[in-house]
Amino acid sequence: MAKTSAIQRNLKRIKLAKRYEKKRQALKKIINNKKLELSERFEAQLKLNKLPKNSSKIRIRNRCEITGRPHGVYRKLKISRIALRDMASAGKIPGIIKSSW
Repeated sequence: MAKTSAIQRNLKRIKLAKRYEKKRQALKKIINNKKLELSERFEAQLKLNKLPKNSSKIRIRNRCEITGRPHGVYRKLKISRIALRDMASAGKIPGIIKSSW
């Protein structure tokens, strides 16, 4: 099980990213628009820099929904390989069985 503080920090980042998503997109659109004046684009860049760092989508870590493990997480299932194996062995996932030979 991962540290509770690391899990909570990641949840905070997810919440912040969701809150500032539209604002960030609007500012990035202005920054990338080459038709606008340089001063206007620079102003948008300064506004973007003033937003919280943790509101950036890139700062979010993929973690297992069950254990909080940061490595070996399947994106589609949102669980780690270890949790998947345990659940498959217990018969909690329909259609998946652990193979043995």
